[in-house]
Amino acid sequence: MERGAIDVGELAGPFDLQATVESGQSYLWNRADGGTYEELHAHGGDAWYETVVDPIPGVTEDRVPLRVRQRGGVHEGTLEWESSIDAVPLLTHLLRLDDDLDAILRATPELPLLERAYETYEGMRLTRDPAFPCLVSFICSAQMRVARIHGMQRRLRETYGDAVTLDGETYHAFPTPESLAARSESDLRDLSLGYRAPYVRRTAEMVATGEAHPREAADLPYEEAREFLTRFVGVGDKVADCVALFSLGFLEAVPLDTWINTTIEEYYPHCDRGSYAATSNAIREQFGGEFAGYAQTYVFYYLRAGGE
Repeated sequence: MERGAIDVGELAGPFDLQATVESGQSYLWNRADGGTYEELHAHGGDAWYETVVDPIPGVTEDRVPLRVRQRGGVHEGTLEWESSIDAVPLLTHLLRLDDDLDAILRATPELPLLERAYETYEGMRLTRDPAFPCLVSFICSAQMRVARIHGMQRRLRETYGDAVTLDGETYHAFPTPESLAARSESDLRDLSLGYRAPYVRRTAEMVATGEAHPREAADLPYEEAREFLTRFVGVGDKVADCVALFSLGFLEAVPLDTWINTTIEEYYPHCDRGSYAATSNAIREQFGGEFAGYAQTYVFYYLRAGGE
């Protein structure tokens, strides 16, 4: 096992581990104390977070067990990590530690709601989750609280994911497309996926057979990428935008979920254009275009956690 630490003070901008992995972007991390998506601490506390990372082209060819925790503050603390490899490139990729967060937030408009969200969750960054697990996570997200979405993904890992060990501890990877495609709808319903079970199974089959892979969307212009992702069963524009933003690096994407639609209604009613595409374009412009997804995620987390 390898161990190391990343000096948060050397990053371009602050970093908050808990806000990043428990803000509704990713459902692939477990908090070792069992409180994932249940109890928030000021600037994340010092809990360990654990995951098994799928192969990521250009980053790792293997499945990698990974543990990380934050000690100290969001400006001068450290990220302590344990893994089977040097995890610095992996964490940099997954948690966007290479983003200049200060510059990104300066590039978004000076809107009072955004400023309150930025101040409350200083250091939250977007994620770059592996594409297939991210896709399945958000297919399961319809009409679900974040804790229940996370529970579904945890059960999928523990039931159908390969076991991976690190220093004698066993962790479970996210199931492969082939593994999920081989399950019956009944199998997946038993894990509380409900009506989402056939969507997950068919989408896994599409990836397993080579019919399509969500990673292919990364090479397309944003609007075409969103359209490409809707070919997967159970994926509409909102889920496609979530995958585009939280996995594929389209930082301009603004998923229109319940919280953002409420934000539009209460704060920016002029952005309601009657259709998903037109409203999404309008709120994206309101939030500054290029980095509108950052603004969206801060607002989502701020409002969901009771900020207003």
